[in-house]
Amino acid sequence: MIAGWGKLLMTAALLAGCRAEPDAQPPVDGTPTPAPPPAPRADRRPAIVFLGTSLTAGYGLDDPESQAYPALVQARLDSAGRLFRVVAAGVSGETSAGALSRIDWLLTRERVAILVLETGANDGLRGQDPDTVRGRIQAIFDRARREEPPPRLVLAGMEALPNLGQDYVRRFRAVFPDAARANDAALIPFLLAGVGGVDSLNQRDGIHPTAAGHRILAENVWQVLEPLTRAR
Repeated sequence: MIAGWGKLLMTAALLAGCRAEPDAQPPVDGTPTPAPPPAPRADRRPAIVFLGTSLTAGYGLDDPESQAYPALVQARLDSAGRLFRVVAAGVSGETSAGALSRIDWLLTRERVAILVLETGANDGLRGQDPDTVRGRIQAIFDRARREEPPPRLVLAGMEALPNLGQDYVRRFRAVFPDAARANDAALIPFLLAGVGGVDSLNQRDGIHPTAAGHRILAENVWQVLEPLTRAR
């Protein structure tokens, strides 16, 4: 993933099924069989889906389910009494092509109220054409808008490495505000603001934020996301 400003960076879901147990038989002594506990109720809160890369997945953290920025956003929502549930759909190393390949499955699986798209950093590391990245973001948003009702859209901005040249950096940076404007999406100007390039906030690989870094990412996201959750 890209950790920001002048540093050279590099770069599943397990489906579990369960089988119903056979009906319990009454004991031979005639003692009534205790009623089984009620099945857990499905969580029907509308979902905020974070479609992203290793940043969203919380790569390298001790406990991504509690330390990664999507989990911290869930804690903010709960504290504010906003009845949403966060779905963290991050895949390490994924490009915008991978995100596009997954969006249909996510939208058919979840009742998505807000889609937060964090993509493009790995495209930038590979020097992919910014126009291609923009086209894939557009295709993801086009697919989301076919839902009824369509989710609100949020796009996380990214930066390219300076060694790719000023023209590439400028074109890549413009992808995100341009795509946000074209799709009436809320824009997080730079997801890694305040974290990228800060050694103390990144893991030893210099790429992925620490738990403290994720707290800053969560704040960057919350500033943009909070008004959308209030409006609903």
